[in-house]
Amino acid sequence: GGTPPTLNRRYLLSPAPRPIANMSTPPRPNNMKMSEAHASIEGRDSKARPSLFGVTQLSTRRLRSNSGAAIPQDFLSDMSPAEINSVAPPAPVYKIVLTGGPCGGKTTSLARLSPYLRERGFEVITCPEAFSLLVSNGMPFDYLGAVEGMDNVVQDTVMDMQIGLEDSFERVLRARGKPAVLLCDRGLMDGSAYMSHEAWDRLLAKRDIQCVSELREGRYNAVFHLVTAAEGAEPFYTLENNAVRTETPELARKLDIMTRNAWVGHPNLKIFDNSTDFERKMQRVVDETARLVGLPTHMQRITTKFLLKQNPDLGAFPEDVTYQIFDVEKVC
Repeated sequence: GGTPPTLNRRYLLSPAPRPIANMSTPPRPNNMKMSEAHASIEGRDSKARPSLFGVTQLSTRRLRSNSGAAIPQDFLSDMSPAEINSVAPPAPVYKIVLTGGPCGGKTTSLARLSPYLRERGFEVITCPEAFSLLVSNGMPFDYLGAVEGMDNVVQDTVMDMQIGLEDSFERVLRARGKPAVLLCDRGLMDGSAYMSHEAWDRLLAKRDIQCVSELREGRYNAVFHLVTAAEGAEPFYTLENNAVRTETPELARKLDIMTRNAWVGHPNLKIFDNSTDFERKMQRVVDETARLVGLPTHMQRITTKFLLKQNPDLGAFPEDVTYQIFDVEKVC
């Protein structure tokens, strides 16, 4: 009995780089259905863990409120209130990635958002960029080419560090038991922008990651891409405010596009371009954050989706348009 499942095919596009205000677009096509992706995430979380409240126990799903998961009674007697909170948080914990090309305003955004959210009752922790930690603590750039395959080892290490930092900070925020925001200076998908498709796929297979959604929408509430000043605000592009930054404007624009495409697929990807002055760009970031966490905002934006009469001709797409095809299963 009941209504059989229906399949709807969705085509999500990342437009060619040009001045745009904000958009919800969704790297790489995969053949797994979204329902299968969520099943994979849920299944991995359900496996036994050494500790119920260990860092690796944190759910890969970003929840607005209490997960509702029942805690076995035999665990409760040995758990403190903070440990219980870390497993089943009583308040929402939002996880936002700030990414983009060099000199896009990520550092300023982090500094702007932290006090704004704290003044409105949120607990806030910022998670540093893992690669910058390596470089600022002694790893020279020439390591990347010192030995064959070294660049992939570094990216693998960066992912380890990023996961450890994010999960540890999130566990602290969950244990606090109050509404909280974790602001991440870049996220796990950024690594794919600096690797070949083949090397990235090998890295995912090595880690037994069945679907990139685990690293994207399965892990973060939103992704804010701040377009490099080298695209639309060239006079303000500088290398002076970041000791790790060495990119020319041309390379900065290329990296910006690659990073943007790395996050195509996340339903809450927002692009902040340089169509306004820098102060207004920062205000747009604040407004979008306020909307995400439920604070009052003057922003009025609606994500528009279109139901197509027939499948589009993918061969007609411009070469610089990245797209992803996936199936959505609706179960009634």
